Amino acid sequence: MSFASLCKWKKSIGIKSKRLEVVVNVMLLLIVLLVGVIGYNKYMTNKENNMYKSLGKMVKVNSKCMSVYVEGSGDKILVFMSGSGTCSPILDFMTLARELNNDYKVVIVEKFGYGFSDTTNTKRSLEVILEEYRLALKAAGVEGPYVLLPHSMSGIEALYWAEKHPEEIEGIIGLDMAVKETYADFEPNTAFLGMGTFVARTGILRFIPGAAESDAIKYGNLTDKEQDMYRAIFYQKTQTSNMVNEIKRIKNNANSLGSYEELNTPVLLFSSNGKGTGFEPDFWKKCQKDFINKVPNGQMIELKCSHYIHDIEYKKIAEEINIFLDKQCVSDE
Repeated sequence: MSFASLCKWKKSIGIKSKRLEVVVNVMLLLIVLLVGVIGYNKYMTNKENNMYKSLGKMVKVNSKCMSVYVEGSGDKILVFMSGSGTCSPILDFMTLARELNNDYKVVIVEKFGYGFSDTTNTKRSLEVILEEYRLALKAAGVEGPYVLLPHSMSGIEALYWAEKHPEEIEGIIGLDMAVKETYADFEPNTAFLGMGTFVARTGILRFIPGAAESDAIKYGNLTDKEQDMYRAIFYQKTQTSNMVNEIKRIKNNANSLGSYEELNTPVLLFSSNGKGTGFEPDFWKKCQKDFINKVPNGQMIELKCSHYIHDIEYKKIAEEINIFLDKQCVSDE
């Protein structure tokens, strides 16, 4: 609808009340602004498309494309699993991956709705997500066993994987990962999710100062080109339907996990100060401590930084991972 047609519409309804006229004028202004924002977002999206090229392999999973980044070599295969809403898992994990790819094969799987992968309407149950991970790795020619490195919410997925297919998992290295108890009383704010989706889809997100300046950009070692690519992906892959559906289902997914006491997989858990998790810091850390105390073969390292620890304390984390995996190699002999 053009501005001229809006004015004609306003005249045709014959507004007489001054108060009503003010309300209508404000509504007209908002509509014009929104149309302008949507148009600008479309223009910028088309302009950024030349940067939107996968850094990894594009593989077919259930007739859709998933992005899998593979780098380095070694006896251990490290599979990174992103947290909820991380728009570009490959670039988010890249800083830490570069610290590890000389000694290990590093793999970053971008789930549907994330990074360079397609967005789908498939349900986000743990069974479905796990099968997609496994099919993507198989299609990329990466055979286990694996060491899983889940961040945040994907801790639930990693624990489920180790529970259902323990023969495929050599260890879990939690990057401030969530655990079952984290979501025991969790109820998603559907109004907030809906508003977030609206802001992302219309392009209003582009006008929020600093919104795209992730910790990967602030603290990591991404190149200027990679930083620009991260921002471009951010505006296209924020609040996708897959991300929203994962959040809505996370409580049920977490509750489907079994007992930690039966987890035979070695676990190294890096813990943040709890800030930036979306939960009360003390609650977040308590859940992790209670978890690690129940795991038969687990240890925890506390870090004095916020939630995206792999972007901030990547050197220390890489050092501790080397120590942990060296010990595992000795114990396997």
